[in-house]
Amino acid sequence: MKVLLIVNPSASSVTARTRIVIQKALSADHRLEVAATTRRGHATRLAQSAANDGMDVVVVLGGDGTLNEAANGLAGTDTALAALPGGSTNVFARTIGLPDDAVEATGALLDAIEAASIRRIGLGAIGDRYFLFHAGIGFDAAVVEQVERRGGLLKRFAGHPLFIAAAVDTWVRHYDHRQPAFRVTSRSLGESEPPDPSTGFPGVFTVCLNTDPYTYLGTRGLSLVPEATLDTPLAIVTFRSLSPGRLLPVFAGALGIGRVTAGSSSWIDVRTDVVEATIIASRPVPWQVDGDHLGEATTLSVRHEPDALDLVVPLASAAFG
Repeated sequence: MKVLLIVNPSASSVTARTRIVIQKALSADHRLEVAATTRRGHATRLAQSAANDGMDVVVVLGGDGTLNEAANGLAGTDTALAALPGGSTNVFARTIGLPDDAVEATGALLDAIEAASIRRIGLGAIGDRYFLFHAGIGFDAAVVEQVERRGGLLKRFAGHPLFIAAAVDTWVRHYDHRQPAFRVTSRSLGESEPPDPSTGFPGVFTVCLNTDPYTYLGTRGLSLVPEATLDTPLAIVTFRSLSPGRLLPVFAGALGIGRVTAGSSSWIDVRTDVVEATIIASRPVPWQVDGDHLGEATTLSVRHEPDALDLVVPLASAAFG
């Protein structure tokens, strides 16, 4: 096969030694080309060029942001995407069943390629930007913005503690969580009427899930909607309140600690099999896809795009229903 390896040399767990070992393994049985990213958005252009050149597979060694960029370059083409964990969290790679060690994951990836374990999956989208596992509007996007402002070496080496510190700081100083800033309306599979923007559930934080878990804290997945898989449309969870007394039991349950889980109530709304949604805000709110902050907006349109991308899937992956 013709394979392009895209490497983000700035990703938190990418080292020169790891890169060399992976290159040797991939080139043993495949025609390999290697390209390193140098700026934001570079992986999208590299992936687009690979598809135009007839590459069979684009392998990404980097974090979730680099993987998202490559997916955006490959969506709608016949070139498959393959993930190798190179970031601090590697949500998507772990969700589809890859080991968190990049060299070990390369072995699993090569086994999948040999077995032709490639599946066409659906993607979520906000406007013209696709997402692999989730998009966030409101609070979590504000957290991502704070992390990126402190980025560089601090993000590379601090990892999860940086995100936790940023979440606390954002809650206290950088995001107005007292009053809902937007409303979420949606249309699920089988419903013919489009969402009515004049109604909807009020929120301070919404996450649109293309799969589950939402993220990982250490070795534990934060599972908000377990039935969300790469075989289904989107799930959308909207929080009306960020009160610690309400949030902590839900997040503890999502981590498998206790029994409280996310479910529709007066302050949290869970919708599944969503094919389209609209977010209308009373003030500009931040938004992010797959952990990349993309700015602020007052209107956002979300949709599910079925059969959008070929994905190399590890054997016995549990990411499908």
